[in-house]
Amino acid sequence: MKFPKVHSLEEIAQLLNCEFVGDSNFPVQGMNEIHVVEAGDIVFVDHPKYYDKALQSAATIVLINKKVDCPDGKALLISEDPFRDFNTLTKHFRPFIAANVSVSTSAIIGTGTTIQPNCFIGNNVVIGKNCLLHANVIVYDNTVIGNNVIIHSGTILGADAFYYKKRLDGFDQLLSGGRVVIEDNVGIGALCTIDKGVTGDTIIGEGTKIDNQVHVGHDTKIGKKCLIASQTGIAGCVIIEDEVTLWGQVGTTSGITIGTKAVVLGQTGVTKSIEGGKSYFGTPVEESREKLKQLAYIKRIPELLSKK
Repeated sequence: MKFPKVHSLEEIAQLLNCEFVGDSNFPVQGMNEIHVVEAGDIVFVDHPKYYDKALQSAATIVLINKKVDCPDGKALLISEDPFRDFNTLTKHFRPFIAANVSVSTSAIIGTGTTIQPNCFIGNNVVIGKNCLLHANVIVYDNTVIGNNVIIHSGTILGADAFYYKKRLDGFDQLLSGGRVVIEDNVGIGALCTIDKGVTGDTIIGEGTKIDNQVHVGHDTKIGKKCLIASQTGIAGCVIIEDEVTLWGQVGTTSGITIGTKAVVLGQTGVTKSIEGGKSYFGTPVEESREKLKQLAYIKRIPELLSKK
């Protein structure tokens, strides 16, 4: 997430009421999670296990809970609670704005687009040309929808990421300030949920078709011309490359990559990254031919035991 303008390190430190290490005029352009940071971004880290990863990332400002040596060309924000202060930044730069109409006056809707009754279109939403949103579709703030997109009833675009920190008294939510981006010619079935990014974008690529009752987690990138069947659950920060097929009730873990033209058969648990151009099945996931051989061998166990 980029800020509307560049801020100085000192300005951000004053906003958070924390110490800083570095030039007071060091430029701060935005904030992002570790997997999508760029130069000029703030990244937060609150566990020694991940200090090095954050300090050596592309981020040039590190929000951290301990004074450490500052790498050359970077700056530090020293916080008692980086998780809390990252939320403070999200609230400041991407605050929640309550709606008072069903279709926000700040929404931009292209020519030829039809929006059926009882839809909600939030603030700063952009919808392209010749789209069709069926009744009861919910589009949260800042969502971007391309041209020729069809979205069926009950689908929700832009809900918060499922991202929590365990505290002694319960769970604290990491606030979501990102977006959902739906590219051209996408079809989305009924009762789907697509979560926005924490600070970046959740993207559904051009020409992809999604069946009913599919969930897509925060910051996931789905490529072009993919097919995703009913009751599939895709975790956060997953990369699904072009022309992938996920059949019904597939589930994935977070942070993995599914390669181009992979086919994942129904009820598979994708527990690790998998190469493209192959067919997969089972939990844990394996190439489908190998998994089906194993199942055939298991069926022969009684026969083999009876020969002893």
